[in-house]
Amino acid sequence: MTSLSAQPAATPGGSFHDLLRAQVRCEFTASQQYVAIAVWFDRNDLPQLAARFYAQSAEERRRAMMMIRFLVDNRLDVDASGIDDVVTDFASAVEPVELALQQELSVTDRITALARSARSEGDYIGEQFTHWFLTEQVEEVAAMRTLLTVVRRAGSNLFDVEQYVAREIGGSVIRATNAPKEAGSA
Repeated sequence: MTSLSAQPAATPGGSFHDLLRAQVRCEFTASQQYVAIAVWFDRNDLPQLAARFYAQSAEERRRAMMMIRFLVDNRLDVDASGIDDVVTDFASAVEPVELALQQELSVTDRITALARSARSEGDYIGEQFTHWFLTEQVEEVAAMRTLLTVVRRAGSNLFDVEQYVAREIGGSVIRATNAPKEAGSA
């Protein structure tokens, strides 16, 4: 499995707004990575896992759009110019879930750096904006860790994983009602 080296670590000394602009790209990259994972599961006739990762892709895109809305509302520059490379080839069902967990842990580090940067700059509005994302990351990491545990325990019996996903997770991603507004939303 290829690592997620395409997503650079947050620069500790970067300004909050620079880090947020970089995070927009990271969220779009994460969205595309989840599409690649979903496609891999789809091609391997694992529709429940595919649906879960298609939904996760849409959630990552929504997060990017929330960040864009924040930047636009605060009359700050926005860069939505592209994404980094994504991994598309996996040897087993464990690898894409491991990659997803690695990605969520990386995003947690980046969001934490965002909050730290906003606080150190005295940007209380920016700091408050990051709180929802920090809470979401706790849930995202926990859910991905659990899914990885289930996939590892199932071994080659992926039917059990499909049943677990259908029963416990489904294809949807639950969103808190206090989520920031998205760019382009009504």
